[in-house]
Amino acid sequence: MAADVTSPEPEPKGFVPLEPVAAAAPPQSEEMPHRFGFLLLYGILGLALGATMSGLVLAFNAKLTTGGPPWSTWRPTGGGIGAAQQIAEHVGGEYRLANGDQLVDVIAKAPSVTAGNTTIPVGYVAVRGKRGATDQLFPVSGSNSVMYTLCGLGPSCTIATGKASVARGRLVRREILELALYTFHTVGGADNVLALMPPSSATKPPVLVYLRRGDLGPELRLPLGDSLGAQVPKPGSMPPRERQLVDATTGSRAYSFSLTRAQDGNAILILAPLAA
Repeated sequence: MAADVTSPEPEPKGFVPLEPVAAAAPPQSEEMPHRFGFLLLYGILGLALGATMSGLVLAFNAKLTTGGPPWSTWRPTGGGIGAAQQIAEHVGGEYRLANGDQLVDVIAKAPSVTAGNTTIPVGYVAVRGKRGATDQLFPVSGSNSVMYTLCGLGPSCTIATGKASVARGRLVRREILELALYTFHTVGGADNVLALMPPSSATKPPVLVYLRRGDLGPELRLPLGDSLGAQVPKPGSMPPRERQLVDATTGSRAYSFSLTRAQDGNAILILAPLAA
């Protein structure tokens, strides 16, 4: 009978079969663990550096927003005419004559004028143009303007003691400048300050200083102490730098004034530049 072709052939005599050998695993490179460790270390360092940079950026932005010295160490509470009244009291109490008396009392109110027993709101300020230039008309109201009256408590609000002088008038204008800076910086919505100076004598008309927010842009961006010194000078002892600032900001914005009545009932305050 023919042998089955699928039967295994008989092993030769004395043959010992070998144990099967498993396939050897490919050798691992010794660099792999080290490379993985370096990658992990770089990742941690990158995360730490990113967190540090984010912290620095946040700190820098916070410093830009809230850092640096405050604009002033004092500020009024609340807003509107109430804040303006606090400014009037605070600033007014700092200005003194050589004998120690208060220079002027300061009254804060919404723009208005009194005719007899009637108070008329000022709705517009008309600034006469110089040398044929076009007049400028500005709307004012209690929501965007503050009117300060500086009264020396003498006849017609003259300063009760001492003699009128250029130096004393400049000190009054320094006070007006400080009132305006506080108003524009701390009273929301205030864009106009009208300030009545005490007349030099009871027979002379008062002078009005009119300042708009844009007139004091550089001073509003600096701390108050960088513009006006912390120590209020006495008349005649103002430092040269302050004299120049007061003259530059208020000298050309001092006006004589008159009133007329608009058809809508509001008063128009007409301002004319002072003669040189």
